[in-house]
Amino acid sequence: MTDALVEAVATRLERLVAAESMVLVAVSGGPDSLALLDLLHRGTERHGRHLRVVHVDHGIDPSSGRIAEDVAGHAAARGLAVDVLSLGLGPGASETRARRARRQALRVLLAQVERGVIALGHHADDQIETVLLRVLRGSGPAGLAGMAARRGPWIRPLLEIPHAALVAHCEAQNLSPWQDPANRDPRHLRSWLRTVALPLLRERVPDVEARLGAVAAQAATLRQGVNALPEALESLAFRVEDGGFSVAAPTLIGYPSGLQSMVLQALGRRCGVPLGVTRRREILRLVAGQRSGGEVRISPALVVELAFGRLHFRRPGPDGLAEQPLPAAGELVYGAHRFHVVRGPAAASGERVSRETWLGQGAYRVRQPVAGDRIVPIGGTGRRSVAVLLREARVPAGLRHQWPVVVSASDPAVIVWIPGICRSTVNVPVVGEEALHVRCDLT
Repeated sequence: MTDALVEAVATRLERLVAAESMVLVAVSGGPDSLALLDLLHRGTERHGRHLRVVHVDHGIDPSSGRIAEDVAGHAAARGLAVDVLSLGLGPGASETRARRARRQALRVLLAQVERGVIALGHHADDQIETVLLRVLRGSGPAGLAGMAARRGPWIRPLLEIPHAALVAHCEAQNLSPWQDPANRDPRHLRSWLRTVALPLLRERVPDVEARLGAVAAQAATLRQGVNALPEALESLAFRVEDGGFSVAAPTLIGYPSGLQSMVLQALGRRCGVPLGVTRRREILRLVAGQRSGGEVRISPALVVELAFGRLHFRRPGPDGLAEQPLPAAGELVYGAHRFHVVRGPAAASGERVSRETWLGQGAYRVRQPVAGDRIVPIGGTGRRSVAVLLREARVPAGLRHQWPVVVSASDPAVIVWIPGICRSTVNVPVVGEEALHVRCDLT
């Protein structure tokens, strides 16, 4: 059984993450996460992913320090690095507070790891409990699909494996996991479902887990179909753009309410932000108001703006970006844009509107637009206002202040290029002479 389990988990991991990924294995010390660590480590030769252990010490249970030491010992025994994140929440911390603090601590660590993902020990029994919990909380059909095997950097390689199989693996490998008393405490709703409600349901409906699993499978199929709506509905004119995506606002407002709801939920999932009833109403009020440039901040991770008849979904950008030098060769990330610079003999550079151009030799800097900025367009006459050019290019108002402007390093008022908007007559190299080829893409 153990060898088959190792093979199954390795196969699952291969499907969930790219070969070069660093997998941070979140280990609480309990049987599920300990089995996850052991199975992933035993399958290393098969899946080839890099493993690193992370343990969150909430500081709630008096024995948490000893548990952290045990987890560190399990990591060391397998030759793996370990990070212990101490939160010091104290014995009065609620389950909800602990979960939020744990997730935030893991996100902070993840930001320091290149191509990192976090493996969680959720299993098939957890999935059944999640579906039942969401039924009791009045979740919509998409929520009844339960936990996803992967959502962003969070992966769950054990989601199809029952808890009993993981306990049996720990016993077979002589692993001594910590048993969290909160997992059996009926004061917590999930624990009550596990210890009281599900056993009662099994007495009357012996195959209750299979039935709830069928509900989750049907809901997942429905969610998959709903998620495909933005591209499938041609009249919606879904378009990927700088910092996010947009859809045709008049079309959305003209849909029946049920279709509006499904489309907005699908768009929210693209951003990783659930759009419940209240949030959907905010967005629909914005569209109905027809005020171009109006926006609503749905969450710290999502702003929705109405501009030029389109509804734009994007992550909020920084209020201010510091001016930075454009490298003579290499890359520069500036807000939502990435500059690629290489040196070589210049080709013809007569395009006024382009995401790439040739710059004559010299030093350049990248900054945000400022009031009064003007540019002399290549192939044109006179000086044009940068603010007007951005508006004419239908850049949403909420993105204009973040748009990169390439200027002369010796005189930041001299604008050489606004990527995707306008190339100036300044520093256009002669064809064949040594110059900088610059391309500006979205990050």
